[in-house]
Amino acid sequence: MAGKDYNHLFKLLIIGDSNVGKSSLLLRFADNSFSGSYITTIGVDFKIRTVDIEGERVKLQIWDTAGQERFRTITSTYYRNTHGVIIVYDVTNPESFVNVKRWLNEISQNCDSVCKILAVVLLVTVLCFWFCVQMFMAFTRMVLRAKKQSQNRAEREREREKDTVNINAQRDRDRRKRGKKCC
Repeated sequence: MAGKDYNHLFKLLIIGDSNVGKSSLLLRFADNSFSGSYITTIGVDFKIRTVDIEGERVKLQIWDTAGQERFRTITSTYYRNTHGVIIVYDVTNPESFVNVKRWLNEISQNCDSVCKILAVVLLVTVLCFWFCVQMFMAFTRMVLRAKKQSQNRAEREREREKDTVNINAQRDRDRRKRGKKCC
């Protein structure tokens, strides 16, 4: 780990309509705090929390985006280098659920391949914090596994390329020894 206290750094993005509880989820998970009144997020806010997942330290940068339409062009830049996106809607606001499709389209336009999860904000209860922590931990586990699978695929591909290069290099050396040309 050489100078850092984590094995992995993941950027998670929280998106959804305005006033659905994105900031509440972020504060619950990152700071274990709750406030009944929030100032509307302007642009973006973010918190950091380091967690242990499957024996590895994972540092999470969790970005809370503004849900208003006027900030859509700004928040699209925050998709860059994102490992996972949490789409939040409010069960008491049917329009926020209808807009989930728009958010999914926005993810498709701005991210190549990224883990996604749909989070429902329910009434605020003691269980809400437990649910919030469980959701973030499960999502982080999913992102970590996706990263490892991607690394394994890349490693297998490098091995295949290495074998191919070695085979071709050996063939070329054999041809040079015999004095034959390739054409």
